[in-house]
Amino acid sequence: MSSSTKVAEARPETRQETAYRRASIAVLPGGAFLEGRWETADRILEVRDPEDGVLLGSVCSSTPQDVRRAVASIHRHLQEDDWALRDRREALERAAVLLADKAVRFAEIIAAESSKTITEAEREVRRCAETLRLSAAASSELVGETLAFEDSMAGADKIGWYTRKPVGIIAAITPFNDPLNLVAHKLGPALIGGNGVVLKPSGRTPLTGLAFIQLLLEAGVPAGRLAAIVSGPGVSEAIVTDPQVNLISFTGGPKTADRIAAAAGAKKILSELGGNNATIVCADADAKAAAASIVAGAFGVAGQNCLSVQRVYVHVSLFEHVLEEVVAGTRALRVGAKFDRTTDVGPLISEAEARRVEEWVEEAKTLGASVQVGGRRSGAFYQPTVLTDVPAEALVISEEVFGPVVSIMPFIQVADAIHAANDSDYGLQAGVFTESIELALAIADKLHVGAVVINETSDVRIDSMPFGGFKKSGVGREGVKHAVREMTEPKSTIIKLAEPATRWQKLTATSERNAS
Repeated sequence: MSSSTKVAEARPETRQETAYRRASIAVLPGGAFLEGRWETADRILEVRDPEDGVLLGSVCSSTPQDVRRAVASIHRHLQEDDWALRDRREALERAAVLLADKAVRFAEIIAAESSKTITEAEREVRRCAETLRLSAAASSELVGETLAFEDSMAGADKIGWYTRKPVGIIAAITPFNDPLNLVAHKLGPALIGGNGVVLKPSGRTPLTGLAFIQLLLEAGVPAGRLAAIVSGPGVSEAIVTDPQVNLISFTGGPKTADRIAAAAGAKKILSELGGNNATIVCADADAKAAAASIVAGAFGVAGQNCLSVQRVYVHVSLFEHVLEEVVAGTRALRVGAKFDRTTDVGPLISEAEARRVEEWVEEAKTLGASVQVGGRRSGAFYQPTVLTDVPAEALVISEEVFGPVVSIMPFIQVADAIHAANDSDYGLQAGVFTESIELALAIADKLHVGAVVINETSDVRIDSMPFGGFKKSGVGREGVKHAVREMTEPKSTIIKLAEPATRWQKLTATSERNAS
């Protein structure tokens, strides 16, 4: 049954197209941003297109001393310069408008340095504009309330309230797969909350993050509140261990998160660490609709998506039908150049990653798995792949693949599918297909994940929702207003009152003096 997906014939890029891509990125003013200005002196780290190795630009190789300078500068700014909530909201609103105006340029930068097709990059830019608008609107979350002291033995003679205050300086560490919107999901809430931010974008896709910093400055975000440092010996450790960094917001893998936590010590850490997402297709589901959603959810961004569909459990009565539809849909996908609008699946972020995916699939085959479609690599490209008969111990089942591979398994009892879906160290999201709302809610209640999507796969994120998972999938929640709460802290003001009789005497005396 194995067959290859459609592979676009390679078309050499013209000199004009190469020059255009480079020119689109060359307008960046520097390769790092700290102490309120762009740095250019050590712009020696090359950024290349993973598809063909074309040199796109370069960024600075920074040092721990640069990190200390950047953090100290933000700390001074936070102590010395106020930035009113209204001004913060208006700056983020302007940033959303500016991003919409510059959407073409940002999409081209994303597609050039990442794995995304131009269509996927354009979608990310639109989402980022919405994330900025939601961040501006989250100013309404920065409210407090009066404290119910009268209902406490110790509070009978006190009144008080709390307000929300910024935590201080936030380290935002972001991955390559969503180089714009995931940056906005950290910087937007951090800035509306009144914090300063040190951004460390992925060294694989830094140009998008630096362009975003430039956009925020143009929108009116004070330069003293921002820094961006990409890479260099000791830079990551310097950022997470700096005593003036108050919160670390990290998106990446569990092993890196463990190292961050060990190095950072007693700091607040928010982490989104990926998923090994399952979808359950029940006996009464619409097989064709489920299959179409599985194909879309498994192979977007070449499977390099924390919400990507990785494991699919289908009731035996629909298994052959769903498998046939998924294989047909996968075979119809076009693998090719990112800037070709007929392309559905582009390259992985590097040839090394494509080789890793290839090795995992070969391991699954050795253990007895069957390749229904795909299963071939060419450079950084790996064909969208559908596997069956995959044993539970195979890496493509037990770990996050982060590549264009989906495994489809039959089940008889729903309880077995739930158990299999939960049998993972991750717990980010899951999908359930069924026509029965009662069954859907019963399954959702039993799945140990951060979100369950009914009649869709796990590959759904609405930027306003609380986003995160259980187990190895992370700590805390993103989603704009939820991140704002994580990135601010309640601060209480408490007033001790005089004894009631004393208060009354003072008020009476004051009133009599005023009357006379």
